Amino acid sequence: MVRLALMAAAVVLAFLAAVPVTEVAAKRWTVGDNKFWNPNINYTIWAQDKHFYLDDWLYFVYERHQYNVIEVNETNYISCNADNPIANWSRGSGRDVVHLNVTRHYYFISGSGGGCYGGMKLDVLVEKPPPPPTAAPINNSARRAFSDFGFAHQFVIPVAVFTVIGTMWDAVLRF
Repeated sequence: MVRLALMAAAVVLAFLAAVPVTEVAAKRWTVGDNKFWNPNINYTIWAQDKHFYLDDWLYFVYERHQYNVIEVNETNYISCNADNPIANWSRGSGRDVVHLNVTRHYYFISGSGGGCYGGMKLDVLVEKPPPPPTAAPINNSARRAFSDFGFAHQFVIPVAVFTVIGTMWDAVLRF
């Protein structure tokens, strides 16, 4: 009986180790990476290989006395016009964070110090996160492994899972 429980626990652990758990978590993007939000940087190239998802964050780091972070519409983005902003994300510290909480295009420029004309403009398309991967179906060899032990039609996986979790918890508490 103990041997069967250990074998079932081993099968469950092997299954859990083989199935990757993919979680899409919000990411904080430092705009421009280590070059930050400065003139003479091509932010189109910086953003081109990145996927921006709902609930990600953009982190702008810049010289607060020279530049700012202004959100504008597409027309004002193209013309570097900060006169009618959608939002002014500058908070005075030169370390500003923008929460990308809507799936749409965001257009950012620096509206002061000629920054936009020097390349300080960023166009970001925010998308919904991809769906999690689907679990692979159990193949026939795994089914045969259970039937070889005589419990092909029994529901033993939860018992084995709880046994393994309980054993791990006891080990943690003793540590």
